[in-house]
Amino acid sequence: MARQPGLFDMDERLRRLRDIGDQLEAFSVAVDFEIFRPGRDAALACGDGAKGGRPPFDPVMMFKILVIQAQNNLSDDRAEFLINDRLSFMRFLGLGLTDKVPDAKTIWAFRERLIRAGAIERLFARFDAAIREAGYIPMAGQIVDASLVSAPKQCNPEAEKAEIKVGRIPEDWQDKPATLRQKDRDARWTLVFGKARERADGTRHADIAIPVFGYKSHASIDRRHGFIRRRDVTDAAAHDGRMLRRGLLDRSNTGATVWADSAYRSKASEAFMEKHGFRSQVHHRKPRGRPMAPHIRRGNAARSAVRAAIEHVFAHQKGPMDLCIRTVGIARAKAKIGLANLTCNIRRLVFLDRRHGHA
Repeated sequence: MARQPGLFDMDERLRRLRDIGDQLEAFSVAVDFEIFRPGRDAALACGDGAKGGRPPFDPVMMFKILVIQAQNNLSDDRAEFLINDRLSFMRFLGLGLTDKVPDAKTIWAFRERLIRAGAIERLFARFDAAIREAGYIPMAGQIVDASLVSAPKQCNPEAEKAEIKVGRIPEDWQDKPATLRQKDRDARWTLVFGKARERADGTRHADIAIPVFGYKSHASIDRRHGFIRRRDVTDAAAHDGRMLRRGLLDRSNTGATVWADSAYRSKASEAFMEKHGFRSQVHHRKPRGRPMAPHIRRGNAARSAVRAAIEHVFAHQKGPMDLCIRTVGIARAKAKIGLANLTCNIRRLVFLDRRHGHA
């Protein structure tokens, strides 16, 4: 007959998790999560209990659940199950085996309150202020790029698609609230073009175009530390280059240089950067119908060596974090991608603290 685990067995298991690398415990060591406490923000409060009822869960603990979800791409139901199941999740949230765990509906309701209050932006700003105070100020210029984030595909007739594109609600949906709630009118289709490489014999496969439905995550990281400093979310069909002129550049960076791929090169963007004191290191486009000059090709290669740093951010979000959109509407998409960006910055802080011997 198997014996019941005791208190010391639990401590030993938690110690073992620490020894083999508990990422969430590293988050707790590097970050004082009390900076995310909303305080007097009534929009995030559940109530003071004066009228009775179940006491609300601690908002910092609830925010930590959103971090767990962003780190592991968990639905609300899956998050509820795994919090009950995993000791590492319990320790991160400060829960014991006998403590009550928020259910899926409670997690959903908390996130919805954050979205309605626009609190994700404030939480991101609080953490950015904290890492600046820790000495990680934006330095050495910034790198800008965008990445597509897929969303559930919408199967709509061509007539309904045309109505959606011009910002109108199709007539057939207006008296069907259940249908309207499930239709994403903000996401868009776009094409990702893949250019085939040339073979040794001079031939190559045909270029391909892959359709993607969803949103686009725009980000700007500082070159020195690699933190996401500015970010935005648009539909997938939005043009990357216009985002440079819409608040994506961080003017507090001590370096003036901006690295970006050729999608950001335009006369308007170059004029904007020059006017506001930025120095462009944006890739040059290949001339149509003729080869690129050798010195321009070498310059682009040198820029790519720097610009690759932001690709690692998106690669981590698409890989281990498995970032995708399961919800409907751009407001929820912004919240999902915003939490993913915040979680990436927490992970980056853990890495830098360890490298500098702070943890």
